[in-house]
Amino acid sequence: MCLIQQNKVLYQLNKSLILNNASPCCCSSFDHTVVLQALVGHQYGTARLPAQVEVPELQLLLQQCQEAGVSTQELEKVYQRDENTIPTTYCLRAPHRRSYSLSKTKTKDEELRKLFQAAVSLCVQSGSMTPERAKSFYRSVHCKKFPLLYFQDATLSSSPTNEKLLSELCESFLPRLVTSRQLLVYTITTECDRRHGYTSARRRGYADSLCQQVYCDLVQMTDTFTDSNILFTVKMQALLFCVQLEILKHDMFCIIHFFLIYAPQRYHQFPLVVTGGPCTGKTVLLAHCTQQVGGPKGNLKQVYSVYIICNKNLCLLCAYVSLTFKAISLCPQMKRWLADSDPVVISFFCNLSINASPKHLLSSLCYQIPLVLILDGLDQLKNNTGLQIIESLPRPIPPAVKLIVTASSNRAHFLQAIKLHYASHSVTEDMWTGRLCIQLGLVDRKQSVQMLASLLKGSGRRVTSGQQALVNQALARCCLPLYARLLHAHTSLWHSDSDVTESSLPDGVHSSISALLDHLEQKHFSSVVARAISYLTLSRSGLTEAELADLLSIKEDWPHIGSPFKMTVPQVDVERLLLDLKSFLIQRKVAGSLVLFWVSRHFKLVVAKRYLDAPDVRRRLHSQMADYFSGQTSGVNKDAALKTHTDTRQPSQPFVFTSIKRGGRVNVRKIVELPYHLQQSGRWKEFERMLLLSFGFHQAMLRAGLLGDLLAMLEAEEESSQVKFVRERLLLASTLKSSACFLQSSPLQLPAVMETNLLPYLEVFPALEGYVREIKEGRGSGLGIALCPSPPRVPHIQYLKYDDINKDETELKFAGVKSSGPFLLLSTSCSKLFVWDVEGPEKFLEVKDPFKNTCESSETPSNIEGFAAHQKTLSVWWKDESFVSVFDISSETLTHFQCQSPVTCSVFSSDGFFMYCGQEEGTVSVFDMKSSSLLSTCSNSNHSAVTLIILHEDKREMACVDRTGSVALWDVAADAQPPRLVKESFTQGYSTNILSTDYSSEINTLLMCQAHQASLWDTCNWELWDQFLAPQGRAFTQAVLSQDGHLFLALLDTCTFVLVWRVSSGECVLSLETNKQPHTLLKMASDVICVSHDGCLTVWDSEMIDAAGSAQKMGGGVKEVVVEQTGVWFYTRDGSEKVWKWSLDTGLPHVNFLHIGPVEKLQLSPNGIHLVSLSAGDIYVWRTETGENILRIGGSRARDILITPNNNFGVSISERGLSRVFKIAQGNIVCSIHPYLSDAQVSPESTYLLGCCHGDLLAASLWSGSISKRFSCVESSEEVVAFQTLSQHPEFVVVMAASGTVYTWKVAEETVCWHFQLPHMFHCQPEDFQMSSNGSYALLSIDSGAINLLNLSRVTLCSFKVEGPVIKACLDKTGRYVAYITTPSGLEDGCDCYLHARPILQVMRLSDGERLGAVHLSKNPLALVICEQHCVFVGFGDGSVGVYYISDVTLNFLKGLIWCKTNTTHKKRTSNHSLWIWTSHCN
Repeated sequence: MCLIQQNKVLYQLNKSLILNNASPCCCSSFDHTVVLQALVGHQYGTARLPAQVEVPELQLLLQQCQEAGVSTQELEKVYQRDENTIPTTYCLRAPHRRSYSLSKTKTKDEELRKLFQAAVSLCVQSGSMTPERAKSFYRSVHCKKFPLLYFQDATLSSSPTNEKLLSELCESFLPRLVTSRQLLVYTITTECDRRHGYTSARRRGYADSLCQQVYCDLVQMTDTFTDSNILFTVKMQALLFCVQLEILKHDMFCIIHFFLIYAPQRYHQFPLVVTGGPCTGKTVLLAHCTQQVGGPKGNLKQVYSVYIICNKNLCLLCAYVSLTFKAISLCPQMKRWLADSDPVVISFFCNLSINASPKHLLSSLCYQIPLVLILDGLDQLKNNTGLQIIESLPRPIPPAVKLIVTASSNRAHFLQAIKLHYASHSVTEDMWTGRLCIQLGLVDRKQSVQMLASLLKGSGRRVTSGQQALVNQALARCCLPLYARLLHAHTSLWHSDSDVTESSLPDGVHSSISALLDHLEQKHFSSVVARAISYLTLSRSGLTEAELADLLSIKEDWPHIGSPFKMTVPQVDVERLLLDLKSFLIQRKVAGSLVLFWVSRHFKLVVAKRYLDAPDVRRRLHSQMADYFSGQTSGVNKDAALKTHTDTRQPSQPFVFTSIKRGGRVNVRKIVELPYHLQQSGRWKEFERMLLLSFGFHQAMLRAGLLGDLLAMLEAEEESSQVKFVRERLLLASTLKSSACFLQSSPLQLPAVMETNLLPYLEVFPALEGYVREIKEGRGSGLGIALCPSPPRVPHIQYLKYDDINKDETELKFAGVKSSGPFLLLSTSCSKLFVWDVEGPEKFLEVKDPFKNTCESSETPSNIEGFAAHQKTLSVWWKDESFVSVFDISSETLTHFQCQSPVTCSVFSSDGFFMYCGQEEGTVSVFDMKSSSLLSTCSNSNHSAVTLIILHEDKREMACVDRTGSVALWDVAADAQPPRLVKESFTQGYSTNILSTDYSSEINTLLMCQAHQASLWDTCNWELWDQFLAPQGRAFTQAVLSQDGHLFLALLDTCTFVLVWRVSSGECVLSLETNKQPHTLLKMASDVICVSHDGCLTVWDSEMIDAAGSAQKMGGGVKEVVVEQTGVWFYTRDGSEKVWKWSLDTGLPHVNFLHIGPVEKLQLSPNGIHLVSLSAGDIYVWRTETGENILRIGGSRARDILITPNNNFGVSISERGLSRVFKIAQGNIVCSIHPYLSDAQVSPESTYLLGCCHGDLLAASLWSGSISKRFSCVESSEEVVAFQTLSQHPEFVVVMAASGTVYTWKVAEETVCWHFQLPHMFHCQPEDFQMSSNGSYALLSIDSGAINLLNLSRVTLCSFKVEGPVIKACLDKTGRYVAYITTPSGLEDGCDCYLHARPILQVMRLSDGERLGAVHLSKNPLALVICEQHCVFVGFGDGSVGVYYISDVTLNFLKGLIWCKTNTTHKKRTSNHSLWIWTSHCN
């Protein structure tokens, strides 16, 4: 292939791999990288004129041509002498240096090329040039790494032919190259059509064949790829672009020597601070220190050094772990902390409730584990985040931790914060005298000149003496290392005859960067340069070369940068641009992908000012990058995708790349970049819908170890009006945070955790239906939720600390809080008041009272009693004060109203024109707000303090509730006249003071809370509705009504929970968890807020409380669940007199079957028409459709009841009396059975009642009641311990003997077949024994954390070990699954996670022993049943029922694989090889 063709195929190959979700950057691990370097074919590109020819060689070529009589004038014109090269060379002039030729010059260039080749041939023939040296002039590309890539077609007889070149390539060069570099080689043989040559189809087949080979290798690498727990790593060698410079060696050696002495010492308790101005090498210094301390080649072993760069939108991690010391495995909390990127680090330090704080994490490190923590660029973070991180660090620093912090010397406030945080008499002086602080200064001009000379020499360049003088002047003005590096880029372009003046060199770093960009725009297309560096600058963590090429391949109109036409950038142009930028880009690994980013933040500043100054341009670029990372525009030719090994339905940028052998690999590039670009482009709706409310995104973030980052995004407060689902996001964040410990150890349990916690609240938050639907649709094999049980707890949607809310007033201490409407009034220990509008922005407004400025401090009121709000007006009153202060929030004005006695309550009229003030002596004063005058007063008869005033303005009535609970009703029809007493209601009997009141005008209900009881009043007629007594030994402290009034919430003394009572039944149905001791409850418009004693606010959604409190559940624990054959209806009993009929479709109980006494047993007829129950010795027969009791048989003294499979008869099993057979429809007794048959079952043909009696298995006729059949073991001393009838084989019964012998008994013929005997380690427990209806599987026993099963069809035993003791187990009647519930065997060290301690429901497939799924149950299970529709029903101790469906993607369930877990398989077969083939040889 020619060069252009090979570039096309190579580009197509890379794009094909990207479309197959296996790009080289994504598939590379930390130890190796897949890079497609070249394709080799049989046709080679044409060599161009050499760009440079050394002076002696060109003179030799010209001499040989002249001696041969060939004119060399044209060849001499295209070359010019350049003294700035080392050695001195002749260089091609600019018009001939292009990689392509225009049509006018193409012929001339071809003639010059032939002339040059002829001169080379003459030199070889004359012996003046060796053939090896001549070969270098026949190569079209010269590269030090690959010295031979493409060859020319030789036209002269002395030149090497194609065959010779191909032979040398295949037999010499390629084998050496592959062997020395251990490369992967892909070969394919194609046949050329002699008439048409290589057609497009053949080239496509050639590329596809190579793609398939490479793709298979990449898939294999992906399958064996191990995700690192440290997601962000940096190749520090690439960052140290000037460490190797000789000028820095001495100074850096001294600093590193000091650092190496400092790091190992274990008695230092304070950080090392490295300061310096911009571009002084702070980052370079610490990068080199990190390499020296703890890397694989570091000088100190067993040191786990961490290097963090925090630079605005970037926080990278470099962690080197010694091969002999795995410190990362010893500190999983540190591992999770270090796996985040900014703003994740910020969120980790600010949201300390997720895990332990950095202070605790660092303090908990073992003394023997040295950790060097380097924080670079904290002072560059926005919103004072660096200060917050410093304040979160431990003081003093633990002995095992060494902390190094860098800061710019002009950030005085940041340096002062470090000094104050670690203030100590012993180190304060040292920190600023050099012992614990290193000041990096500027290098002088001489050192900078040496640095530039070293750089020029390394690139084979130099400058003339005149040019050097100009360089010296420039370095005298600025001698920063980065400026010297930029000068190298400029001076390396100079030729010895270049016209250079003082203005040719830019002043300063920023000007030099701009000049570099000018040069790149001239060399490359300006639009290409603008887009490429803009993409690199706007990326969050950098871009891979493939990503940059894809973005540039998107056709886009760029009229604002001088390119009015739509264009796409070829791969080769991208590579050329990156080669020119290689000195200013660093290549680092981010989540296994090599990404490019600027070596200095000053490049970002210049690029932002030059190209990204317009906000619309930034948004447009961010939007394009968001489209790319979301997969909407891939920039890739999708036709190049392989038809094989590719799921065309999968987007090109999925959250998780699918894998053949494993569950897939997280697309970390997408989850890191996409959220950032969606936010920066202002696409908030997509940000919420595509990411924050997407289960796929949550799952990817969790699997990538970025749970902290996810929580920060969910809890972030965006000011955009497009943000609609704030409460949904808070609920998701609360659910994830409460399960963080469990999810980080078991990330695959995220679907079950989220589904369990969100399903009860979908009616409250319908926007989350898509989230749950995504879980269901993405579930393969596993357990899904068909009916969610009532939630045991309501997750809070927000938890705020007082210090977090009041960020600007951190010195204030919380003293008290009151609420009214949407406002909270907080008082502080220094008598300041702050108003917070909960429904508005989280900002405090201080209530400044001018009264305080004119009075003495002793007269200033301090204890606030309460306040009332109307729109933007607040009335505030204090304890034992006889005035009310009215504060206008909008104008921040305050007015005082004087009353007769101390004020106890206040309320505004609906229009805000009047204010009513209740007082200590039972007086109510009415004020006109416009005139600030007193209109009228009234007093109750008992002169008790008024605690609540309720206005019924439609009735022109005012109700006053006093401290004892008495109510006075007043007529306030006349505004100017005193109120007229209408009615008084006094409390009866002993009464204590009212602690709190809560009035709901929507439902006309008043709740009064006293210490011993809570009372509900109907405010329409002012009648007492109901009273609720406090639990014995406890006292109420406060109570509030729920949003709809069906519940009320109460605080009890010495109780850390908020308890919720159901008004209709008086039951406590919920408990709301709080982190601290509750102080008071505040009811807002849509929230309930619990304020703790230390000022922390826990916020619950009112509708969520109503939904959880209104969930249907029985009064006691569900002890039995009976399911219809259709699985649509099921019945439950809890040991009370009630039986509930539930619908699986609605999830609600439809019929309530009420009995006289507690219900003991339930039986449902196979056709589902009749339900037979046993209660207090009486038998009830119910019609299930209507709930009608059609029959009641009293005095049966039955212990159990059965229904025959034909639905016609019932059997009452009595232990001490006669067991009777009766007709279900009429209740007529058919017969009586005298002996008591234990564990009785009715035969499938409805002819016999089978049961055990004195060690034998008896069969009693259901028509006569007589014992007609008997089964006795072969050995008279052996007893029957268990048996099971088989509905699919009605004539047979499987019998288990005490010795472990397995029999089958054909009842009608009374024939017995002995099959085998269980080994001694297996035994049958009668209470656990279960069998499938076809007899294929039997559950033998549950003991010591194992489930023992018997595969009767294969005569195979299996002991399936599980984690933790088994509570319950149930075998599927179809013989496909077994469901079991276990309790955790032990909690992780220091784990207090709620889910880690909960029982686990699991389902196992019997055919191969694979565990299909698991669900952590939030409550204690009491009953477990599997129906024929493969739904698992679980009855819980709180009276609720959960239904879980089994999802199994395996189509063939009954392959009958022989399997055995952990124990040895024991087999013993009888002469008949099939269990169900009967012969006459059976006895």
